[in-house]
Amino acid sequence: MADSRLARRLRGALRRTGRAYAAGHDRPLGGYLAAMTGFTAFTAAWATAVRRSGRPLPERPEPWDVVLTSVATFRLSRLLSKASVTSPLRAPFTRYVGPQGPAELHEEAQPENGKHTVGELATCPFCMSVWVASALTAGQVLWPRATRTAMGTLTALAGADTLQLAYGALMDRTAGED
Repeated sequence: MADSRLARRLRGALRRTGRAYAAGHDRPLGGYLAAMTGFTAFTAAWATAVRRSGRPLPERPEPWDVVLTSVATFRLSRLLSKASVTSPLRAPFTRYVGPQGPAELHEEAQPENGKHTVGELATCPFCMSVWVASALTAGQVLWPRATRTAMGTLTALAGADTLQLAYGALMDRTAGED
């Protein structure tokens, strides 16, 4: 009985805190708390796998690995959160709004309670990058050759995207000068 009273009081306090924080806006703090809990579990699982593997952590990251991880994280995060081809992964949690840049989509999180936070995470490359960088970093410790190969591929893709955009801009500029 005391446990249920305590649980009700705690839920009430959390609701009041959420209303006061939101200041009349729709802020799904419960969803964000669930996402933080999920990320903590995700990170703990990787940390446990790294510890159990017996592989030593590097004393410090090599500068080249930081650059490679940064570019690969950027590309994979955009691929997962914005690319047309990955929209089926986001569709259960988002609504299509329209195109947004070359081969990218603008989508909005569905307003339903449980779907909103996942939709925000799935459509935000900045949010997605935290998860991707963590997985790539753990991958570098657990499976360094395979992870660096995958990161090299993602980095090459980012470079190719940059060249495609530069070429398109150059062609537009050249065609506009006639």
